[in-house]
Amino acid sequence: MTARALRLADSDDVAVLIDDVRPGEEVMGVPAKQAVMGGHKVALRAIPAGGIVRKYGQPIGIATCDIAAGEHVHTHNLTVGPLLRPQMTGATGDFPRPGATGSTFKGYRREDGRVGTRNFVGVLSSVNCSATVTRRIAAKFEEGAGRGIDGVAAFVHSGGCGTARPGEGIEVLERTLSGYAAHPNFGGVLLVGLGCEVAQVQGMLERHGLRERPRLRTLTIQDAGGTTAAIARGQEIVRDLIEEASGDRRAEVSAAHLVLGLQCGASDGWSGVTANPALGVAADCLVAEGGRVLLSETPEIYGAQHLLLRRAVSEEVAEALMRRIRWWEDYAARNGASLDNNPSPGNKAGGLTTIFEKSLGAVAKGGSSPLAEVVLYGERPHARGLVFMDSPGYDPCSATGQIASGANLLAFTTGRGSTFGSKPTPCLKIASNAPLAAHMSEDIDFDCSPILEGMPMEESGRRIFEALLEVASGSPTKSEALGLGDHEFVPWQLGAWL
Repeated sequence: MTARALRLADSDDVAVLIDDVRPGEEVMGVPAKQAVMGGHKVALRAIPAGGIVRKYGQPIGIATCDIAAGEHVHTHNLTVGPLLRPQMTGATGDFPRPGATGSTFKGYRREDGRVGTRNFVGVLSSVNCSATVTRRIAAKFEEGAGRGIDGVAAFVHSGGCGTARPGEGIEVLERTLSGYAAHPNFGGVLLVGLGCEVAQVQGMLERHGLRERPRLRTLTIQDAGGTTAAIARGQEIVRDLIEEASGDRRAEVSAAHLVLGLQCGASDGWSGVTANPALGVAADCLVAEGGRVLLSETPEIYGAQHLLLRRAVSEEVAEALMRRIRWWEDYAARNGASLDNNPSPGNKAGGLTTIFEKSLGAVAKGGSSPLAEVVLYGERPHARGLVFMDSPGYDPCSATGQIASGANLLAFTTGRGSTFGSKPTPCLKIASNAPLAAHMSEDIDFDCSPILEGMPMEESGRRIFEALLEVASGSPTKSEALGLGDHEFVPWQLGAWL
């Protein structure tokens, strides 16, 4: 018998199994040495100990022992080891830009020129000390969607004080909070502080140019007279914001107003073969329309950064990405960790072995467009096109940064299954394989497994792009229908707490 498998590049040493294989079954002409699950790798030729193993036409690790043809290639015989990537700066200069096709969606025009895909009222805490008051203000309006808006949502966190100013930690938090406060998916925002915290409400608004922003209100518990008084006053403010926001109406606008955040989580051996490259096609479609695409999760491009560097539009952009890579190498070392510690147990169970293999698949989400800019976590980009936003690989934290950077739409690929949702930005979840799409159908919006049956990658990617336009126009995602997204606000915490 012959098992179905894919060899992703002519130079690859391994094939990726489409189906489970039994001992003796042939995999691309090579008898399997043992039972191996679909999504995992089988050696197509003998690989000596110390030899480089290739997938996607790229090195993914070094054999820790002799590997026979037909043998399962995974954590027991493959490691990153001393394998190093060239720290190249990319081929820079002009790139061909595809023309726009005139794609549109129906969104909410805001006074600053940006466009929202949703119309929430947000209640945002500046500090953990105001978290309970923030939640109780928002809880009064749990049926907010019936008032002509998408809902009232609370956003609380565990920081905001006990940290030094100036300092990296407080700067990252304030970028995140101010990014949410100004987000176009809000028809109104109430920012709630205690009054004595490091993240002072008025100072934050001043530093980030938000003091005169329409429909942004503030409240401090100490000035209001305590918990009960602050809750009552906050609810009055939210009622006023709902009344104002309920008059907002969608209008047809260019897809150039979309800012798409790219996420992958609970990835498997198929993520880099189906879902991620298909999402990359959709990302290229949006770039062609003049939109912005945010690729993030810096530890999960590690080992594949050369694929982005050679697409950088300038030496400055390439060097900006390398600075973030070096920062992460130093950050991991300071904390007694290694970037090679990624992938997770679930990733490995799904067939991913090394961080290089995972990163090569993850980078595919960014498509083939030029790398136009590199920004910090939660920083608003200036360039259009593909932008890299620095972030951890932890999905809720990375997505929080992308939303703070202005993402009004998210796309999230998964191979093992994810229940992620986000407010105020809708998230389209994309499965890499058919069993997952069927087993977790209440969570999955789009199935990329037809690619394994012959659907062209371009067709799958175009379908994702069309689905994203529908979501941007108001079509609810599965996570929205389930009411997810109230607890996935996870700002990145950096620096010493004092």
